[in-house]
Amino acid sequence: MHAQTHTPPIVADAARTALTGAIAQVNRLVLGKRREVALAFTCLLAGGHLLIEDLPGLGKTTLARALAATLGLDFQRMQFTSDLLPSDILGVSVYDQSAREFRFHPGPVFTQLLLADEINRAPPRTQSALLEAMAEHQVSIDGITHLLPQPFFVIATQNPVDLAGTFPLPDSQLDRFLLRLRLGYPDAEAEREMLAGEDRRELIAHTLPMLTAEDVLALRAAVENIHASEALIAYVQALMAESRRHPGVRVGLSPRAGLALLRAARAHALLAGREHVLPEDVQALFVEVAAHRLVPEADASDRLALADAILRAVRLP
Repeated sequence: MHAQTHTPPIVADAARTALTGAIAQVNRLVLGKRREVALAFTCLLAGGHLLIEDLPGLGKTTLARALAATLGLDFQRMQFTSDLLPSDILGVSVYDQSAREFRFHPGPVFTQLLLADEINRAPPRTQSALLEAMAEHQVSIDGITHLLPQPFFVIATQNPVDLAGTFPLPDSQLDRFLLRLRLGYPDAEAEREMLAGEDRRELIAHTLPMLTAEDVLALRAAVENIHASEALIAYVQALMAESRRHPGVRVGLSPRAGLALLRAARAHALLAGREHVLPEDVQALFVEVAAHRLVPEADASDRLALADAILRAVRLP
């Protein structure tokens, strides 16, 4: 008789415990936003970048800082302004007179977690400077390629485009963000606790990390091993197809968007403690993954409604 073998779990118990503790800690710092916090962790573990869009004062920067403090990653914050230059983000080569050569001085993008605050206040040329860094995890300056630290995670915040002094992000830049979240106003209970409690900035300043860079990389590797069945992949493909023919959509979702959705669904399944993806994982993420990638025939405010309508139009195979 053959001895029975047991496949080791995709995520070790210690790593899962640390991840659960990290999520709980961020929820203590960002009150009343459990779904948004879960989606932020999904984005991190899927290896994507996160765009948080909402009115000023609703907790965008607080969420980003809470994640940075909890993840144990090297952190840089950049305030995007109308006079910001690409070199202010990426770095610059400066001639060293004594060595008679140019030396590269890295910019704030050379970190593990970059908070790009109010990204749509910078002009398009500066916004696009982040494109290669976000897509390739590297920066090219004067023909020389510089690798970025790993893991590399961009959390960008932006104000709604109808506010004064903002530049809409082009579709090519939006596509670099795996998820786009909106926080909205807190519910009455969370707002009361926030008003009566300690300043969130003070709490974050005294927060100890629950994860390390090595933990994040190991969890990302585990996401790659989460199983997606043929039927699940067919469901994702059906959503892609529906997005390209749905009324009101001028440009539907690309194959890259489909890969992003599948990767995010795998991360969502891992957070739920499963080693396989369910349709519910895809449904939980679809609007946040798809809406900012759709190009509607009317104005951009229809994107969320279009994504929701596409999701409702596709039945499970």
